[in-house]
Amino acid sequence: MANVSTLRFGAQTDEVTSLLRIVNMVRSGDAVTRPEIGRVTGLGRGVVAQRVDRAVEMGFLEDAEYAPSSGGRAPRTLRFRAERGRIVVCALGGQHIHVGVTDLDGTILDEAHRAWNIASGPEETLDTATAMVDDLLASGDGTPAWAIVVGLPGPVDFETGRPVAPPIMPGWNGFDVRGAFEQRYGAPVWVDNDVNLLAAGERARHRDEGIDLIYCKVGTGIGAGLVSHGRLHRGANGAAGDMGHVRVPGAEQVCRCGKIGCLEAVAGGWALVRDAHEAIERGATGVLADSAASGTDLTLESITIAATRGDALATSLVQTSARQVGEAIAALVNMFNPSLIVIGGAVASTGELFLAEVRHRVYELSLPLATRDLVIRTSESDAREPVRGGVDLAQEQLFEVSLPRWFADGRPTVAAVHGLFD
Repeated sequence: MANVSTLRFGAQTDEVTSLLRIVNMVRSGDAVTRPEIGRVTGLGRGVVAQRVDRAVEMGFLEDAEYAPSSGGRAPRTLRFRAERGRIVVCALGGQHIHVGVTDLDGTILDEAHRAWNIASGPEETLDTATAMVDDLLASGDGTPAWAIVVGLPGPVDFETGRPVAPPIMPGWNGFDVRGAFEQRYGAPVWVDNDVNLLAAGERARHRDEGIDLIYCKVGTGIGAGLVSHGRLHRGANGAAGDMGHVRVPGAEQVCRCGKIGCLEAVAGGWALVRDAHEAIERGATGVLADSAASGTDLTLESITIAATRGDALATSLVQTSARQVGEAIAALVNMFNPSLIVIGGAVASTGELFLAEVRHRVYELSLPLATRDLVIRTSESDAREPVRGGVDLAQEQLFEVSLPRWFADGRPTVAAVHGLFD
């Protein structure tokens, strides 16, 4: 039997490799009986039995119900013990905090949501977020966290877990978000851009396809998550997909990042609110104008609701945003050639009003080959999307990336996951 150091340091024998593979096969449902494992791996019955017994001994697998018989004795199925650990997802948005706790299979056990301004700064924000996490964990059965995923609404260096010059997050530049969570919970932490969590959630729906997709979020800000052959594409430093700060030709609006003419400054939700006020001051009429005249604050939500009800000004603002976003996506399509584009976010919640204009611009401006099999649709508009995406990212990092480093310990540790051994 392989010793602990062999398992930890990655000098994997055939025995270790097959043991890890069997655990992952059962976890993913690719093979759940001993005969199935033998057929998929090519291992003999005795070897399969030995590996399975070892995985059961270590606490990863256990026997479950009998599978249907195919003519002989019904085989016993195996199950991955997903109840042994918890995955915590903390999705921080520009104006909210969404926290969820799941088992290792991703079944959501509890969640909480509250309004919050990310500009409040890292200390106050993380104090609030961790208090929400503490409440959820305290209401559970004491099962420890095996992984924590944090989503941030700005550029993130994935390797260090630190935000890098995030335009809407004053005081967050270089803050050690990963370290703050790891010190508090003693579990490995991964920090990523919030749109990458949404892209990961969409990827999970196409897990067996090795899909190429773009998830474009058009809310207060604008960003994109890229999946290439089933893998999140972050680029060299984690900045891939930051389309909100691509320059729009001829645009002169000042962006929140300090630059001139960014896509976000033309088509983002905060830009739509700005343009609505300017149009009303110039004499625009309708539902939005009446609302402003009554003293009600104009918000992105009020604009999208008015657009779905046919208000001329709101409709014009949404369609203008869609045209600019569609042109930016068209450039990505020509370079990236995805098979699926998913549009999410508050502005995109106007549905076909926004989507039709995006489709028109993408098909008009992209190469025919790049759009031949392209599907463009809106997101599922599920409030749990960030949690599901965070779970998918955690499962990838735990069981596909770092498993050989911590498997011998029976559960992931910060040191093992990051390869920090004595």
